Amino acid sequence: MSYTALYRKFRPDEFEDVKGQDAIVKTLKNQIKADRIGHAYLFCGTRGTGKTTVAKIFAKAVNCEHPVDGSPCGECAMCRSIAAGTSMNVIEIDAASNNGVDNIREIREEVTYRPTEGRYKVYIIDEVHMLSIGAFNALLKTLEEPPEYVIFILATTEAHKIPITILSRCQRYDFKRISIDTISARLRELIDKEQWDVEEKAVRYIARAADGSMRDSLSLLDQCVAFYMGEKLTYDHVLEVLGAVDTEVFSRLFRELLSMDVHKVIETVDELVMQGRELTQLASDFTWYLRNLLLVKCSDDMEEVLDVSSENLALLKEEAQMIDNDTLIRYIRIFSDLAGKLKYATQKRVLLEVTLIKLCCPAMDQNQDALLDRIRAVEKRLEEGLSENAVREKVVYVNGEQKESRSRVKPELPKALNEDVKEVAKDFRMIANQASPMLKTYLKKARLSAGEGNRLMIVLPDEMSAGVVATQDHKAEIERLIVEKIGKKVEVEVRQVEEGRRFEESFVDLESLINMEITVED
Repeated sequence: MSYTALYRKFRPDEFEDVKGQDAIVKTLKNQIKADRIGHAYLFCGTRGTGKTTVAKIFAKAVNCEHPVDGSPCGECAMCRSIAAGTSMNVIEIDAASNNGVDNIREIREEVTYRPTEGRYKVYIIDEVHMLSIGAFNALLKTLEEPPEYVIFILATTEAHKIPITILSRCQRYDFKRISIDTISARLRELIDKEQWDVEEKAVRYIARAADGSMRDSLSLLDQCVAFYMGEKLTYDHVLEVLGAVDTEVFSRLFRELLSMDVHKVIETVDELVMQGRELTQLASDFTWYLRNLLLVKCSDDMEEVLDVSSENLALLKEEAQMIDNDTLIRYIRIFSDLAGKLKYATQKRVLLEVTLIKLCCPAMDQNQDALLDRIRAVEKRLEEGLSENAVREKVVYVNGEQKESRSRVKPELPKALNEDVKEVAKDFRMIANQASPMLKTYLKKARLSAGEGNRLMIVLPDEMSAGVVATQDHKAEIERLIVEKIGKKVEVEVRQVEEGRRFEESFVDLESLINMEITVED
């Protein structure tokens, strides 16, 4: 006899075997016991949470000759017939491949005939959201006033795609994701029945990797056991089969990111790739690891929620103190987006490496969210022994072009300030009033400082203003107006205030100094 997959072999046959959907099971059993059975049900929820299974058990229960506490007995002829799939009373339809108007018309014709045995004809329409608009309209009238012996059970993972006219005619039941504890307990129960040797830590990881789906957990267990047939299934074996990564590696990667060590980060990625790890799984699991860090950082009482060992919890608490909340939330957002992109990427490794390098080198990322990382990088360099006069790299406008320039942490005035520059600074507002209308508007926002080589530095508050004033024509106009005013040529340099900083933090206010000198002389 051919092998039967675990999720088929251990599919529940009665309500008591359904795990994680207690409220729904209790409601349906009460309806059967009180003989208050509806004519249309809508089962919604993520994959593998028991929608179709509960529908089949419900179909058996309403037709069972001797129901026990609202659950099918499993012994009568009707129960055995439905379980074997030979009953004419239970009709399963896959709406993904039978989604046309003609398919629904066939159902409308069939429901006019009473069941040959049992009380009800039950139509289970799976993935009902795949029906066409015409098919939904054809189903509408039958769904509204079906014969007393017909029950419709519609199952879907995407309830928002179903027309409101259909929704309003059904009793809706939302199947929730199944908890890790519930999945683990069910897996352990089945493992004991099969007499397999599986490590508890491995069971917990499989339960978490299933992401709330009982069917997924059984498929993953099936896959892992098949690979290590006859051996004890350990946590490391599960990681190897699923292409996953141990939390110790995540801890190392996290610390390397914080230290902004590109070389070590890329080495870690190379090591994981050589081990055959799945990069999409890596991004998803690392997002989960960062989530655990955030929970530890926000509350001291997270032992039960986190589902980690005491050793890992102590490590998480230590690492949570190494990063601030804003940066951690940004990391979570970046890796969550990355996990989605990696699913469809052709060059997964390149995409992952570029993301990690950007985090290690925040200056490469022009996004405003990276500003905190850039500040942290500067602080790190200062802590490593750089002097207060250490230079910072920034992009400024020089003669209308973006160029790399170097400015000091504490701006200082040139020792010998040219008298011509002083004279221009005293009369600059009068000179600016003589400029063309467009240039005059931008110069109203300008501040003055002294450049190298006795140049007059005109500082604008933003990139756009600096770009306009630094054009060749506007610079020439400013220099011409200066010649007309003082009779001498003064070279002009245009800069902008770096984003997130104030003028006084990067430049000496030349106008204030000149006015102070004048006051002293008086």
